[in-house]
Amino acid sequence: MISLLLVDDDEVFCQVLGRAFEKRGFDVWLAHSVTAAMKRVNQDGTPDYAVIDLSMPGGLSGLSLVEQLNAYDAQVWMVVLTGYASVATAVEAIKLGAIHYLIKPAHADDIIEAFGKQHGNADAQVIEEAASVRRVEWEYIQKTLHDCGGNISEAARKLGLHRRTLQRKLAKRPVRI
Repeated sequence: MISLLLVDDDEVFCQVLGRAFEKRGFDVWLAHSVTAAMKRVNQDGTPDYAVIDLSMPGGLSGLSLVEQLNAYDAQVWMVVLTGYASVATAVEAIKLGAIHYLIKPAHADDIIEAFGKQHGNADAQVIEEAASVRRVEWEYIQKTLHDCGGNISEAARKLGLHRRTLQRKLAKRPVRI
């Protein structure tokens, strides 16, 4: 069987998606944090595939898991899932070893299709539409937060915002592209 590590802090979502992958013939390993995922990998070896949520509890993001798994075994095909997409985190996920980046909600078939896309598509449609000011602000905040290692206080200082203001902005859902 093909092994798949599914890591998401939303336990219900993780179980539902896990069952969908099991119905498609995968041996699914569930974890709800970066620490639990690496413990499973150290115990059972590396999976063939991994689906990793970007936002995780415990101060470590899914990006840190992508980096750790890639260092452990660069042959693991990883897809990063997130409800809070930004260009900055997508670029970092790919640089760290993920092969694709999808926005939630994603169906198991969409994720399996993403695993099959090992190379970029030069024929992809280029959209000439400029991003909105709200979208650019969201992406800049995400990039700054990533550069600060997730430290909200430090990111707020760099952005010239009060920490609570930044927390309120982060609590809102990202604007649509």
